[in-house]
Amino acid sequence: MPTLEQIRATFSADRFATQAAGCEIRLAEPGHAVCAMTLESRHRNAAGTPQGGAVFTLADFAFAVAVNAFAEYVTVSLQHGITFLSPAKGNVLQAEACCVRAGRSTCFYTVTVTDELGTAVAHMTVNGFTTQKRLA
Repeated sequence: MPTLEQIRATFSADRFATQAAGCEIRLAEPGHAVCAMTLESRHRNAAGTPQGGAVFTLADFAFAVAVNAFAEYVTVSLQHGITFLSPAKGNVLQAEACCVRAGRSTCFYTVTVTDELGTAVAHMTVNGFTTQKRLA
């Protein structure tokens, strides 16, 4: 079973999430992950609130970690549904991804995005498809 540091090293190859957006992995367990992003000016829209794409990127990254960190084969997204609930009031977003159902070739996850003040920022559902490609 990989360590958290090994998982972080593997997912550092997801350069858009880790380098461009600044996402970090805080917790990784089979079917469960918590990732965070400290909000900076690059994450904000013209109204000064976190841009929907930044929130989506964090939630999608949390799903990727939860579904792939301990897997033998790569799982990719088939469909995402995201509902933006409220602008973040704080400065750190946290996304928690949880497996609801994992089958042989498909899965279903929920991802909840909050800030450090407890503000419910977004809720995402994700359907994934497990490929025949082995993880590196």
